[in-house]
Amino acid sequence: MIDFVKGKVHYLEEDYVAVETGGIGYQVYVTNPYAYDPEAEVFLYTHFVVREDAQLLYGFDTKQERDLFRLLLEVSGVGPKAAMGMLSGMKPDQLVQAIQTEDVKQLTRLPGVGKKTAQRLVLDLKDKLKKMHFPDLVAVSPVPLSAPDAGERDVIEALKVLGYNEEEAKWAVQEALKGSEEELDTETWIKQALKIMMNR
Repeated sequence: MIDFVKGKVHYLEEDYVAVETGGIGYQVYVTNPYAYDPEAEVFLYTHFVVREDAQLLYGFDTKQERDLFRLLLEVSGVGPKAAMGMLSGMKPDQLVQAIQTEDVKQLTRLPGVGKKTAQRLVLDLKDKLKKMHFPDLVAVSPVPLSAPDAGERDVIEALKVLGYNEEEAKWAVQEALKGSEEELDTETWIKQALKIMMNR
């Protein structure tokens, strides 16, 4: 079992970062590779998946995020790719809050999550999250769940017009949302996202 990886980011791809440690490059799948800078030192908690056709390493900035990922895998029909999609669509505290408040509507906004999967998430994980003290995560970081999908898409499209690719735009949009405790109008959201991109 590979519990964590510490090393230098050698390069980025669309869904993973290549981390060099001890002369070996590890392909670590993360929710947003563009959040990491090439040549930067990173420490990632990892979850190792062995399949017949592949060996995959998933990385997380915090142990709690990895624990949440592992809980998601316990839900019937949720595999590593789907779980990573959920964590890329919401921050851990947002996802925990949506499950604990049984916000099926919010959960179905996540990529690949239909109504039945959302209901299974609530049914299977609500009590487990309480036992594992995940409510503490929500209490420490009270952030709004998300802006409407249409508004987020407008900001992403605006950034793409300015020359950023889809993944960069998505990352900047989410980072701008993290930095605000109030709902952002489209114009302000675009300005905040652009500021984040320019300060990378």
